[in-house]
Amino acid sequence: MDLRLIHSIGVFDSGIGGLTVVRSLMERLPFENIIYFGDTARVPYGVKSVETITQYATEITDYLLK
Repeated sequence: MDLRLIHSIGVFDSGIGGLTVVRSLMERLPFENIIYFGDTARVPYGVKSVETITQYATEITDYLLK
């Protein structure tokens, strides 16, 4: 069985900066399945409380783990 179907690398970001991370991962790990989640709906994160950002991160992590 192809492990890429079971295991993936998830990257999430509150803007577009994570795309450079994904690009770098793809170059270094060309056979890995990489899932990118760009949370542009709730930007900017900088003005949000720690509790709110923690909630966003939990929601996105739960989504990526499905």
